[in-house]
Amino acid sequence: MNFSEPCRLSGLLGRISPDGRCLASCVQYRLIVRDVSTLQILQLYTCLDQIQYVEWSSDSLFILCAMYKRGIVQVWSLEQPDWHCKIDEGSAGLVASCWSPDGRHILNTTEFHVIITYSALPSLSVAFVSLLGIAFTKDGRYMAVAERRDCKDFVSLFVCSDWQLLRHFDTETQDLFGIEWAPNGCVLAVWDTCLEYKILLYSLDGRLLSTYRAYEWSLGIKSIAWSPSSQFLAIGSYDEKVRILNHVTWKKIAEFEHPATVVNTKTVVYKEVEKPSAVEMERLSFPPTRALASSLFSTQSKYDISQVPVSFQYIKPVADRANPKMGIGMLAFSPDNCFLATKNDNIPNAVWIWDIQKLKLSVVLEQLCAIQSFQWDPRQPRLAVCTGNSKVYLWSPAGCVSVQVPMEGDFQIVSLCWHPSGDSMALLSKENFCMCYLEREEVK
Repeated sequence: MNFSEPCRLSGLLGRISPDGRCLASCVQYRLIVRDVSTLQILQLYTCLDQIQYVEWSSDSLFILCAMYKRGIVQVWSLEQPDWHCKIDEGSAGLVASCWSPDGRHILNTTEFHVIITYSALPSLSVAFVSLLGIAFTKDGRYMAVAERRDCKDFVSLFVCSDWQLLRHFDTETQDLFGIEWAPNGCVLAVWDTCLEYKILLYSLDGRLLSTYRAYEWSLGIKSIAWSPSSQFLAIGSYDEKVRILNHVTWKKIAEFEHPATVVNTKTVVYKEVEKPSAVEMERLSFPPTRALASSLFSTQSKYDISQVPVSFQYIKPVADRANPKMGIGMLAFSPDNCFLATKNDNIPNAVWIWDIQKLKLSVVLEQLCAIQSFQWDPRQPRLAVCTGNSKVYLWSPAGCVSVQVPMEGDFQIVSLCWHPSGDSMALLSKENFCMCYLEREEVK
């Protein structure tokens, strides 16, 4: 495993291109495009204001930079560096911007709840009373738009090739919160606000396939995740449980609890423990310089296997505050559909890994610090985890490892992004990023 030198970054805006060749990073109002393997600067663009959002087109030929405060979007071309496009929404304001799946249309959402597309083709301009969300199918053929009109929720389905309206139907939700397509593009999941536990499954023709409600009169759904095969839908809720629905009957086939104490002896619990530094303390002057403290006194760590039963640090949420830190805040399936990684916000230092084939808990990673982010390798069941320190943690069915990033100064990793090949990943802090290059593990 090798690491690059750190590069400056603002707003965690570091994105690897879909083709895996380039990495775009933002520093205030500058957009920098680098070669992923060498980090050599390929292009440097200057925007009109501080960049707040960046996104590659699907073919990796264009980059969109959104400046929401100014209501401006700028688009840059990698093939023609002198060409660029500026879209100014003016008094309409700008709250969101994204590429369509074909990489040739830009969809802007204004403060007046209007979606406007920009391209060389005839454009679409649709006004919504209250825009709630946009979702595209994985193959890019269809777009779903959720809106609220006359105190009722609706979903409109569009064909992306010509932006023609395919279906328009109302949903049986009290206050629609989110929409997400299954990876195969056949089913659209629609779920209610956290005050109402309800998730609805609709077909492409607008038929209601099923409605699922686990309970009433309590905070409901917090997160959802489709399995890559579209066979399972995982629903994380505020009651600290994950419920798995199957794609045949849309009934619950499993319920995963996240207790403060694990008692099953078949569950492997990896506990991160500090490893003392080998530096001879008496030879060093105190207080040490910042660089010296970072390089010589950075706390090393390793994993030990804990004896079951194991109790974790449990945080009871403050009941009288909005957005309580409780329930299942993160969900992610492995690319082979074999594992599901979850995080219970009541137990912030643990990652739970479930065996989907056996529908039972397989592994728990207990960290020293709170989990900031985790993401699966896109090619194999290998999970990368970061906890806001200068280490990256990797788990696979073969075991897990803690790796210290060799860097001077503070480098607190709060987000990460895998390369499409799974051979490397970008590690992001609030002010810097670096690339981590891995040797590929052959899947047997």
